[in-house]
Amino acid sequence: MPPRWPRKPDRNDPAYRKLDDRMNFAVHVAIFAACNSGLWFFHNILKVTWDWLPWLTAGWLVVLLVHLIYIAAIADYRETPSKSI
Repeated sequence: MPPRWPRKPDRNDPAYRKLDDRMNFAVHVAIFAACNSGLWFFHNILKVTWDWLPWLTAGWLVVLLVHLIYIAAIADYRETPSKSI
C-alpha cells in the first residue's frame, strides 16, 4: 500500500521533502534494477557482446550512490524560513 500523507502535501514541509526524496530514490533504484537486469539477461543468455554494458552499469551505480549520499547526508530538511515582502 502506498504511503499516505495526513495533510495537504507541501514542498515546504521538511517531513514531506524527506519522504519525497526517499521515494524518488526508491523509484531510481527500481528503474536501475529493471533496466540492468534486462540488459544483463540478454547479454548473458543471447551471448550478445556488449562491451559497454559493464561501464553503463558501473556508471549508473555510481550515480545511485551519489543520490543515496545526497539524501542521507547532504540534504537539508530543516524548516524553510518564510519570505517576507
